[in-house]
Amino acid sequence: MKPRRLPLGDMNIIGANVTKIRLDKGIKQKDLLARIQSLGMEISESCLSKIEGQTRMVTDKELVLIANALGVQPEDLL
Repeated sequence: MKPRRLPLGDMNIIGANVTKIRLDKGIKQKDLLARIQSLGMEISESCLSKIEGQTRMVTDKELVLIANALGVQPEDLL
């Protein structure tokens, strides 16, 4: 994994938890991206990176889809 070049932003509160859970489960970012897309969310690699870096806001629907893709409850990301 590449080290983060920029500090985390403040646009969402789930990004760091998404990254932690993803890494704990051994899921690559591109694989999480594919899982999220298969659930119907239109998202790019750049967009997921911004969510994890907390530089993009996340809607409630996106929160639920990301949690489903990670196999966790939405509360686990908060």
